[in-house]
Amino acid sequence: MIAALLAGVERRVRRAVAARRAADPGPDDPHRGLYLTPEMVEAVLDDPVRIPGPDTTDGDPPPLPAFAGPLGLTALDVEILLIALAPDLDARFERLYGYLNDDVTRRRPTIGLALELCGVPPFAAAGRARFTATEPLCANGLLVVQEPERPLLTRTVRVPDRVTAYLLGDPAPDPLLRGVATIGTGTAAGRTEGADRVARALRAGVRLCYLRQPGGSGAEPAEAALAETGHGAVLVDLVALAEADEPLAVVSALGREAGLRGAGLVAGPAEALADPRRHGLLRTLTGHAARVPVLLHGDRPWHPDWPGATPLRVTTAPAVLTDRARIWREAVRDTGFPVSELDTAAVTAALGPYTLNPARLAESARAAAGFALLDGGTLTAAHLRDGVRAQNGAGLARLARRVEPAVGWPDLVLPGEQLDQLRELVLRARHRERVLGAWRMRPGGGRGTGVLALFAGESGTGKTMSAEVVAAELGLDLYVVDLATVVDKYVGETEKNLDRIFTEAAGVNGLLLFDEADALFGKRTEVKDSHDRNANLESAFLLQRMESFDGVAVLTTNLRANLDDAFTRRLDVVVDFPVPGADERLALWDRCLGPGLPRASDVDLAFLAKSFELAGGSIRACAVTAAYLAAEADRPASMADLVAAVRREYRKLGRLLLDSEFGEWLEE
Repeated sequence: MIAALLAGVERRVRRAVAARRAADPGPDDPHRGLYLTPEMVEAVLDDPVRIPGPDTTDGDPPPLPAFAGPLGLTALDVEILLIALAPDLDARFERLYGYLNDDVTRRRPTIGLALELCGVPPFAAAGRARFTATEPLCANGLLVVQEPERPLLTRTVRVPDRVTAYLLGDPAPDPLLRGVATIGTGTAAGRTEGADRVARALRAGVRLCYLRQPGGSGAEPAEAALAETGHGAVLVDLVALAEADEPLAVVSALGREAGLRGAGLVAGPAEALADPRRHGLLRTLTGHAARVPVLLHGDRPWHPDWPGATPLRVTTAPAVLTDRARIWREAVRDTGFPVSELDTAAVTAALGPYTLNPARLAESARAAAGFALLDGGTLTAAHLRDGVRAQNGAGLARLARRVEPAVGWPDLVLPGEQLDQLRELVLRARHRERVLGAWRMRPGGGRGTGVLALFAGESGTGKTMSAEVVAAELGLDLYVVDLATVVDKYVGETEKNLDRIFTEAAGVNGLLLFDEADALFGKRTEVKDSHDRNANLESAFLLQRMESFDGVAVLTTNLRANLDDAFTRRLDVVVDFPVPGADERLALWDRCLGPGLPRASDVDLAFLAKSFELAGGSIRACAVTAAYLAAEADRPASMADLVAAVRREYRKLGRLLLDSEFGEWLEE
């Protein structure tokens, strides 16, 4: 079709050249070397190799390109575009345009020449208006008007290389979009109720929508809505756009790419442009809605202060687990790594504890494939978990201590009831999307989907280790909140620090541990002075913030009675850790000494377990002390080392030492 359209341009150029030749000055002009002679023009026109075949059609002109209608191009716009495009398709037109411009150095068409070739008088306002920045040709980035310092009629015009490439059938997106945008698959795989609502709005003529998906991105339902209405999608990462070297040029290229493809723009997260310094980008981006559908998405409500036209706002439910499993498997398959060992059911189960938007889900899949490739084996659920944890940013690590879990269920020595409660905490975190999301077992009130637990018990009874075991079972990192980074003597600063922690935790797949939580979650008291009022404000803020939390958090305390009853009501699981009995202490001594520490033949663990009432943390400390004593003596750990370690631990704890407790191991 391009060849047929170009033939029409050539006919106009031939007529224009003939008209110029009729009034051409004589060949004795001393300055003729600066431009083409008629004979040279004739030679170019008669070139049998480079001249397209003559136009033999006398009927209707060829149809307009497919993108002309969606972009609002008129027949005159298309003629102007082809005239500007001709030198990029056939170099002869450069020389011909130089002749028609009466200047061999100006080898592109000018506005005046383009109007002349189209048969439009140069003083016609409607014709001149086609070259302004607000009309479709320039507004869509299809035509560039150069040399703004010259009079309008002598300004040259050109077609950007990307437009030329697209018209010639090149499917690759504009190089300017690399790292910022990708071309969607054109499927309706993410079809949901929210996607159907957006599709109805698009059919009704709405061109600017904002899809809010709490805990997600909204990109999939937006792409599905476009596919349902016959549009492709250009998927835009607004975080990458905000960091681009020339973001305004990229935004312009986005509108052009979407217009050429007959696609819509799916851009998010919108909050990436919430900074007032980025409002110009947001305004330009939403301005494309005058020509192509623009579907923004994010997980926050649309702020009324954000610039541009107010979009139609739609809240859509997050992608269900089966959809997330499909996205994960497709992303792995795109890397070329086989996923046959992990079926959809296995991936669905493994993804249960995590909250990931489609973009981060795909990144985690690629990371998992990389980990499996390094191991030289099959892709497993462990690789999936490693890939998810690799997506955790460093924001929360600045506010809490990150711990990679290194213990499991066999390392816990607890009664059966407490173990069952810990397993209940795991299953709540694993199945919360189904129970709280699909089954709506926690409706209304703006409450989040978080899982909150309290571990109460004396120091050293295994509360922190149990949190680490739960995190390991769920495939999460453990983040231990440092109270020194939270509590602040200035009014309001503690609340700000806590809000910062909860906000960062919402974007991280980790387990948040508040150790010694009674320091923060204490009981509210009667207000007698400003200190009481501020303490009550902190507690009230925590109550509200925990209510909307979507992650997994564990509170530990040695003094459960000090916690406010309102906190207890919001907890999903409460585990009371008892002081270990003799049987548990025997198992703890054996575990703490471990298989690596050499033991002397006189070591009597049964005596130690029966005689000394110590918690697990103290037993661990005794084992480490005995190991140091054995290392200094360069021999296996003996009973004397262990008894000496117990004596030190008793003194550290401030407990009374009775000689009778040490039996035959009493030191002389």
